[in-house]
Formats: sequence, structure tokens, C-alpha cells
Amino acid sequence: MKLIFNKVTRVTAAIEVSAVDFGYCGTTVFRGLTLSITPDTVTAVVGSNGCGKSTLLGLLAGVHRPDTGTISLDTRDVAFAVQRSAVTDAFPLTAAEAVMMGRWRHLGLLRRPARADRAVVEYWLTELGLADLRHRTLGELSGGQRQRVLLAQAFAQEAPLLLLDEPTTGLDAGTSAMVIGHLTRLAAEGTTVVAATHDPALIAAAEHRIALG
Repeated sequence: MKLIFNKVTRVTAAIEVSAVDFGYCGTTVFRGLTLSITPDTVTAVVGSNGCGKSTLLGLLAGVHRPDTGTISLDTRDVAFAVQRSAVTDAFPLTAAEAVMMGRWRHLGLLRRPARADRAVVEYWLTELGLADLRHRTLGELSGGQRQRVLLAQAFAQEAPLLLLDEPTTGLDAGTSAMVIGHLTRLAAEGTTVVAATHDPALIAAAEHRIALG
């Protein structure tokens, strides 16, 4: 299936994190963190568990605010796929409905999905092997299937900045390779991809690395 994506914005300047301090409940995660992320590329954020990879994504997404320092990026249109373990399986949503949630920013509060929205959702359901699972609820899916739903939801947003927390966790080698292929293609087409990962294949495919720890 071929789909023409209609990106109206993109990250045109480097994302700059300057002298950022951040902590939770009195525990320091970052002190004086300074780094730069190149647009239109795949950047892998690497490091041991607990080093702050997920926290960095949350700061870039605006979920967290720095205690001090600044984060400069030229878009507010951000797609953020959290770890599967952070998403409850109790929502009575089907796989297709969950992926359609990725179109909400395009739809607004009142507009019904148009043909273009349904085409984007159908594209990612098909590409990520979810077409036959579209009517199953999240609770009926395996861990790997739910991971693919979260990725499809993020991809369906068509955001210029795509943040992914351990995107290939729970996926078999073939599916992981397919997802990595999509990430490199999206970057080549103008999406800035930042992925926190332990996956050696994704790290090798990334054009840049940020090592925390």
C-alpha cells in the first residue's frame, strides 16, 4: 500500500537542551544537561536503566519541565510513544480506535475522521501487521501486538518530531527490522526521530547517538 503523507511542518533547526537540571521527589536525574539533536535524522538515546532516557523524552515532549535551563525546539507538534508497560490494557478500545487516536490533533474536538484520516490509519494498521486485529481490544492483544498499536498510533500523527521509548521491546527480530526500516524512511522524508533504546540493531541504524549515564 502506498500513501502520500502531507506534512505541513518539520523540525528545521537543531533541538537544543541547555544546562538543564531536573529531578523527581528530591532525586536528581540531570544536572547541567546540554546536548543537541540534529533534525531529519534518527537519534538513539542510550545508557543503562535509570540513567534518564525516558525522562529526556518526557522533557522533549513537554511532559516534564526543567527545574532550570532551557529546551529549544521549533515545533509543538510532537508524537510521543511511551513504553508499553506505561499504558493500561483496561481501556475498552479496539486496535483501530487506538490508532485513530493518533489523528485527534488533525481532527480537533468535533470533526469526524475524513477519508484521509482513515487512509493513514489503514496504512499503519497494514504496515505493522495489525489489519486482522483491528476489532480486538487492547486487553485482548499480546504484549508485542500492543507495542505495534502504540507505534502505529504515534506514526499516524504525522508529527515532525517523533519520540519513542524502547520502540522495539517485545517485538520479534523481523518486526523490529521492519519498524527500524520505517524509522529511517520517516527520517529521510523529514521526520526527526529520537528513540530511547537498548536495541543494538536500532542503535546501529541511527545516524546519531546520545549516551546518558
